[in-house]
Amino acid sequence: MGILEIEELVITLLFVATLVGILVKRLRMPYTVGLVIVGLALAVANPLLNITQPDIVTGLLRGLLVPQLILGLLVPPLVFEAAFHIRFAELRRNLPIILVFAIPGVVLTMLMVGGVVAWGTNLALPVALVFGALIAATDPVAVVALFRSLGVPKRLQILLEGESLFNDGTAIVVFNLMLSVVATGEFSLVESLLDFVVVAGGGLIVGILVATIMARIIHFIDAPLLEITITTVVAFGSYLVAEHFHLSGVLAVVAAGLVTGNISSRGMSPTTRIALYNFWEYAAFLANSFVFLLIGLVIDLNSVIANWRAILLAIAAVLVGRAVVIYLFSLLKRNIEMRTRHVLYWGGLRGAISLALALSLPQTLGDDLILLHAMTFGVVLFTLLGQGPTMEPLVKALKFMQSTPTEEEYQRRQARAVAAQAAYEHIKQLNEEGIVSEHAWEILSKPMSRQIQARTAAVRQILHSDRSVEISELNNAYREGLRAQRSTYNRLLSSGAINEEIFADLVGEVDTAIINNTVSYVNLLLPRSSDRPPVSRLLTAVVHESDRENAVNMLNLMGIPVTQYESTDHKSSAPVHFLLMGIEAGQEEEIIRALCDTCAEEVEFQPSFIDRFLPAQSSQEIDVDGVTIYVLEVERYEEF
Repeated sequence: MGILEIEELVITLLFVATLVGILVKRLRMPYTVGLVIVGLALAVANPLLNITQPDIVTGLLRGLLVPQLILGLLVPPLVFEAAFHIRFAELRRNLPIILVFAIPGVVLTMLMVGGVVAWGTNLALPVALVFGALIAATDPVAVVALFRSLGVPKRLQILLEGESLFNDGTAIVVFNLMLSVVATGEFSLVESLLDFVVVAGGGLIVGILVATIMARIIHFIDAPLLEITITTVVAFGSYLVAEHFHLSGVLAVVAAGLVTGNISSRGMSPTTRIALYNFWEYAAFLANSFVFLLIGLVIDLNSVIANWRAILLAIAAVLVGRAVVIYLFSLLKRNIEMRTRHVLYWGGLRGAISLALALSLPQTLGDDLILLHAMTFGVVLFTLLGQGPTMEPLVKALKFMQSTPTEEEYQRRQARAVAAQAAYEHIKQLNEEGIVSEHAWEILSKPMSRQIQARTAAVRQILHSDRSVEISELNNAYREGLRAQRSTYNRLLSSGAINEEIFADLVGEVDTAIINNTVSYVNLLLPRSSDRPPVSRLLTAVVHESDRENAVNMLNLMGIPVTQYESTDHKSSAPVHFLLMGIEAGQEEEIIRALCDTCAEEVEFQPSFIDRFLPAQSSQEIDVDGVTIYVLEVERYEEF
């Protein structure tokens, strides 16, 4: 294919991906699933419509869809963007079980799937193990995107995404080892283990080194475009350097993404960080669009249909292997709930990595190659079209969505209030235009106004009944206000009302507030006045990670100065946060009640503390475990 034909093909795919994105939003379908379906439809339509100039599928196979392009050009943005957003603290708490899933889990999956496939087909055991290795890599892109939209607990996202990041690299290393066994006919356990450690560990070291060197460079510059360019060099450079030394390029990108997101970004201005987030989000979107659309285009449906028995066997083997890995190894981590295990099990989709590895298989495999391709395509199709669309119902059935009945009722009442206001404004406009008479307007306006007042009061009532809902609305409204300020600064710069230097300063202030989701903006609105009683108590609350943001925002609303730091529960090893609050004398009971109302996790106070600050009947209502509160006397308090 020539340059112009490749460009034409790329633009066509982007246009198709855009149309798919618009359609799936209306159908409430995962974006990646929609891309695969459209790709399949195009692949089926191609021969039916007798499209030969240019032949879309042939052009893709010859010009674009090669394993080196998927692994070297499309996978790094996906892996880097995912690793970039994972915080060290969150990963560290779950790293042991993630590594168990990603290393012994991949090996166990390979052995189980390979053994079953060798038993049920004509494939030799080493060849079947090659299939087991390439299909062991999970690709939960559609699932993670769904999690973010539904607001499921952060820990579940970390477990699924962290496992995928590391098992991609592990599966590629194991795949190459098994491929060498097929080629040479020799296998040495000691040499294989040594090769695995060198290739995987070397890849991680390369990624860390490249990202660390670039982090030092970023520290000395303050230019968003240059800093974004440096992160691009980190993402693709770490992959290329690792592959050059025959190490794991994917694991190098994982390490580089983690270091860049947790260390390099600290030296960036808020404006640069926002620009960087947007850039990598778009890069991952483009890579996802191409990968999943190409998956649909490249799958040979005739081959899939012809080998349906082997494909069903492979799907069954993959599902059983996944079940054994998740449910067996989860026993090593006692605080993983059963419903979390269910989601981890069903969320183990297969995608780009498995397809790229299948396409990279050598032609020397002969007739086995056709069967390996067909089984890989069949498993990928099943996971994307079978498991992908059913994840949302599963998450809802297991009650992972964090919206409470109160939040749902708030949304319902708010929608009714907005609709009533819209109806009032519409009829008013029609009256002003002379379409609705003054007589009709006089009759309709009064009951419509009363309806607006009643529905607004209903919204206010539910906001007052649940502090967490009120805090959420205030946060959303405040962030919208910040975005409006940023847009105003852009218009002022475009009109010449301010110069670029002033624009950078002003936008930097807004970006800082946007990034700090728990910024104490209410303290700015309600500053501590000189006539207020002095802060005389230091109150400490230990809250669960899932409750931290709501608790901090609630304290901000009350005008309570708060400092926070992370820790771990010594009993359950669950992440917790210490909140240090400076309060006035007599505020203890108010704070306790507010924390009880705000935190979803249950609360437990020490008996002596309850007896001192809460009535006896109230203390018996607190039959809970999760938040611990202490109070210390303060000799002097200063704000900085």
